[in-house]
Amino acid sequence: MYEDDEDRMDAAEQLAEHNPHAAAEALSAIAGDQEVGDEVRLSAAEQLAALDPSSAAPACLAIACDRTVGDEVRLSAAEQLAAVDPQGAAPACLAIARDGTVGDEVRLSAAEQLAAVDPQGAAPACLAIARDRTVGDEVRRSAAELAALGTSA
Repeated sequence: MYEDDEDRMDAAEQLAEHNPHAAAEALSAIAGDQEVGDEVRLSAAEQLAALDPSSAAPACLAIACDRTVGDEVRLSAAEQLAAVDPQGAAPACLAIARDGTVGDEVRLSAAEQLAAVDPQGAAPACLAIARDRTVGDEVRRSAAELAALGTSA
């Protein structure tokens, strides 16, 4: 029916003008489709947040927790999730922060985002980063400091 992911997005965007509910369903399907490119999935989740914030949360969570998605896109999805559902962002941030395949800075950013919504819940993720000897010293130090702040809160 569609030639590519962009065609699906275009159709969903056009649908939003006439039937926002149907557009939200289409955008949710795009955001959750692992066959769709990472950036297109994220764009669908962002547009979904504008149409139906409650539907955007599960879409963002799915992207943030999907280990096949690029690090930066996962983090962006977690940040978008924090914008629509701050408490719901905790599992997404935790998944990224604890994922040893994710880049050091992205893991730390996810831990910082987690600390913003759940300081005590961030401590284990921060400690996991701080104890990971494959992580750079500066990031490990920052994670340890963040963990200390979470446990003192």
